[in-house]
Amino acid sequence: MRPRLCLIAAVAIGVTAAGLASAQTPAPPAPPITGPAVPLPLKPGDAFGEEVTLPQRTIIYVEGEAHWDAAFETLLSAYKELAAYVEKHGIAPAGPLMTVYTETDDTGFKFRAAMPVAAAPKEPPPAKVLVGSAPSGKALKFVHRGSYDAMDATYEAITNYLDGKQLEAKDVFIEEYESDILKAPENDLVVNIYVPVK
Repeated sequence: MRPRLCLIAAVAIGVTAAGLASAQTPAPPAPPITGPAVPLPLKPGDAFGEEVTLPQRTIIYVEGEAHWDAAFETLLSAYKELAAYVEKHGIAPAGPLMTVYTETDDTGFKFRAAMPVAAAPKEPPPAKVLVGSAPSGKALKFVHRGSYDAMDATYEAITNYLDGKQLEAKDVFIEEYESDILKAPENDLVVNIYVPVK
């Protein structure tokens, strides 16, 4: 459900013995093949499958959709748009930024880039900024440390955990950013992943 890596095979081209003998410049070395990004180790106290109850919260958010190969960049763009709005209107957050994934498939996803607030803005926000409620109720909490791309492995571990416990997730999940998604180095993200369960 995250970006996929593609390997491109090189095609060898035959050369004559004379052409091979006259070649003076060696071919550049092939770029190293790297494996998928991996999360950083969890720290003591980090949740992995902890049962929690998400409270009812008002959020302001920007809706969007993206392909997995441009996921992080698309989310950053949405959060920059949201940040510009809240800064202009002096709105204080009532919790960390969060992404609510409302629909996913093999190619991409739909989302809400959201910020919890104490109350809905008094004046109606512009068309691109919406007001609503964050998902609430029973959920499982998982912590991810590391880059956004490395969440592939975290989500695979979450899926295995749910399968092992014979739990069925709802059609929505939430990423809550303990680190500032707009400022923190991407490899240093700390993300609380909430998976509402049936």
